[in-house]
Amino acid sequence: MIGRLLLEDGSVFYGESFGSAEEIIGEVVFNTSMMGYQEILTDPSYKYQIVNMTYPLIGNYGVNTTDVESEKIQVAGFLAREYTDNYSNFRADSSLRDYLVKNKIPALQGLDTRKLTRKLRNQGAMMGIISFDERKTNEELLASLKSKPSMNGMDLVKNVTSAKTEVFEPVAPLKFQVAAYDYGIKKNILRNLTQRGCRVTLFPAETPSEKILETNPDGIFLSNGPGDPAAVTYAIENIKKLIGKKPIFGICLGHQITGLALGAKTYKLKFGHRGGNQPVKDLKSGKILITAENHGFAIDEKTLPKGVTPTHRNLNDQTLEGIEWNEKNLFSVQFHPESAPGPHDASYLFERFIENMEKGK
Repeated sequence: MIGRLLLEDGSVFYGESFGSAEEIIGEVVFNTSMMGYQEILTDPSYKYQIVNMTYPLIGNYGVNTTDVESEKIQVAGFLAREYTDNYSNFRADSSLRDYLVKNKIPALQGLDTRKLTRKLRNQGAMMGIISFDERKTNEELLASLKSKPSMNGMDLVKNVTSAKTEVFEPVAPLKFQVAAYDYGIKKNILRNLTQRGCRVTLFPAETPSEKILETNPDGIFLSNGPGDPAAVTYAIENIKKLIGKKPIFGICLGHQITGLALGAKTYKLKFGHRGGNQPVKDLKSGKILITAENHGFAIDEKTLPKGVTPTHRNLNDQTLEGIEWNEKNLFSVQFHPESAPGPHDASYLFERFIENMEKGK
């Protein structure tokens, strides 16, 4: 089945389906990872996004029930240069095609992903629509696309957060109690904490700060998630009340919300950072980390309040990737130290959170 991807600027890319025949709208972004498409598909940070993979061959190792970062596929749509049903991996349970069809996710292969990526790099991420309806004109699809909201000002956390409080027991001997806000948390974050002796209580995103403090945690974790951080006003207000009360560690959206709670501002990046090969400098040690990233917004460094120090910087565009406030036992990073998929260069940050909780005790 032949389908179309139409962008908000009127550009059209044709491709062959390897997913469902749903018509969907989302923000079109690109990911430079060479592997890990199942983790990417199930990362809640990709809610409302159509992901274009720059690596040309997708599907060659199938999918399994283990390599998921949430309970379902989160992306709106998926794009690849070449898809193959001939997967080879002893851990695979099914083909990627079957996985996408089962979850009703549209996907296109055969389109010029290099041309699409260059367009997004030059013009910025833009809204797009995937359609398989031959009866609809491009003008009709464009009108439908323009009737939908853009990512700016959109609170998507409510679409991915857990409905109830959950507890995850430590794998290693119990050392700490961690209260985690679920803004769209990835499973590998929970693994990294439980493997270090943390019992993690995962709270829905709108949980009042008072309820968090009632559990008397040793530390508070702020997870990754989708959408515009400035729109998640309830989270910002809750974190304002928690700063200085307990050690805090934020990742990705949690990092941006931390910045906003401190009084800084955020802004939308032109095309964002998405992939497992993003270079970041640790400003304290001088070391260069190759990191996993997935975000379209960043903290404006010029608006950081007094006492808050930059700790990490993206070497591709010099954007702020980490902050700390030692006086308040708080730090956060824009990238994903839990990887999944990606390198493990930044996993030491979980050890730092453990050290901060030890100091807090």
